[in-house]
Amino acid sequence: MNTLKKLPRRLLASACHVGPDAEQPWPAPLFRWGQSLALLAARVYVARVFFLSGLTKLRDWDTTLALFQDEYRVPLLPPEVAAYAGTAGEVLLPVLLLLGLGTRFAAAGLSVVNVMAVLSLAEIAPAALAGHQWWGSLLLGVLLWGAGRFSVDQALQPRLRA
Repeated sequence: MNTLKKLPRRLLASACHVGPDAEQPWPAPLFRWGQSLALLAARVYVARVFFLSGLTKLRDWDTTLALFQDEYRVPLLPPEVAAYAGTAGEVLLPVLLLLGLGTRFAAAGLSVVNVMAVLSLAEIAPAALAGHQWWGSLLLGVLLWGAGRFSVDQALQPRLRA
């Protein structure tokens, strides 16, 4: 009976790597490779979403300006400035995110673009809001853990320390 009561605590401790005698569920190098692959997948997915959105705005600039004047209500910025800033963010920051160059900066910038996109719409469909929440969650992961092994940031790290 006592063993059954301790089981949840042991499982939690081993999953969280807590305590000196806690067994790791998998080797640390394997975990780091998996984490790096997950971060790469998140970076590729989010970069694609925002980059394609930016390209759509560039393809028809007159419509983009009209949308920022009539539909999108970006706080504190004139519509034309918001259109240029938002489009530039959607085109340039995903490239940095994809390469893993200045990754946390790019993730923070895209987070701002993401939040502004939600706040600037008077009404947003539940499915669209869920998409923005998902992208925000992925960007938060990149902000917290960085780009991972598969990035320019990681390749430059030894050189920056020297």
